[in-house]
Amino acid sequence: MAHPQHERTTALSYMLLALLPAVFLGSNSIITAKIDGKPSQGTLGTTIGALLFAIAVSLCYVVPHAGWAFAYNPRIWVVGLCSGVFWTIGSFGQYSALKPLGVSVAMPISTAGQVVGNALMAAIVLEQWTTLHVWAVGMLAIILVTAGAVMCSARDHTEGAVQRSPKDVRAGLTALLFSTLGFMMYFLFPNLLHKTGFIGDDIYNAPSGDGLYYMTSVILPQAVGQVLTALAIITFIEKNTQLIVAKKTALNIITGLAWAVGNVLVFICAASPHVGQAIATTFSQLGVIVSTYGGIVILHEHKSKRQMAFILFGTVLITVGAVLMGMFTTR
Repeated sequence: MAHPQHERTTALSYMLLALLPAVFLGSNSIITAKIDGKPSQGTLGTTIGALLFAIAVSLCYVVPHAGWAFAYNPRIWVVGLCSGVFWTIGSFGQYSALKPLGVSVAMPISTAGQVVGNALMAAIVLEQWTTLHVWAVGMLAIILVTAGAVMCSARDHTEGAVQRSPKDVRAGLTALLFSTLGFMMYFLFPNLLHKTGFIGDDIYNAPSGDGLYYMTSVILPQAVGQVLTALAIITFIEKNTQLIVAKKTALNIITGLAWAVGNVLVFICAASPHVGQAIATTFSQLGVIVSTYGGIVILHEHKSKRQMAFILFGTVLITVGAVLMGMFTTR
């Protein structure tokens, strides 16, 4: 039986680990917007970077510790490939919203959608919220994070402010809808397939109940699915294969490496009994703070005094909501 003090220390360590993805994932939109390529270039470059990272993790960690049979288990590859397809749909939608809406507007809205979708799916489908108290606090946390994200994306109607046309707003919001659905399924799928029995407990819990081998094994087939779907978008939707070898596609590999580090940390924390999917995904969405302020400082997106006041207050709400989620909805 584990010592209570050791359990508390382990839980705290995982909570701190769950905060790190926000830095890596929050920087993605800034890097991509700075490179200023097409959405498909941002998506493909990111997936190539993710694939390089996944190969390194597989060869340097998964295979030496879990073995070749585990790393290339057919069921893990089915889960990973499907998850990767969903992610690419989500990523393409998110990148497509950056230009019509702007990073500091698109990312908060994207965050709100992902927090609500992932938390509710984890609570309802994965049954990670089991008491009325947890549900009450979880819903309050969702409301706070969502309200904060909406405040961060407040528009400015004063004279001289950058105005988005109704066409751009519609295009951006439509792209974010597909993005939210794609990202939601990408997060949910590895845990959902365990709940349905497709992935057995012996695989999911290895090596010691924390899912470390499973979640680090998933990222390689996931990256393969991401690359294949990104190539399909460029080849069959945009019909411009020259984008595959373009400079801006190559530059977005940097985005992919940053994303890959954040991604593997999210999945490790989502499988841990000390964190769970609802908390892991909510914490990862704190990256909206990085992307919002990065859009203002690095990309020089203009904000009025009114908007900055909303952004500051929205940041507080997002942080409080994430803290509530972390403190009171653990399994």
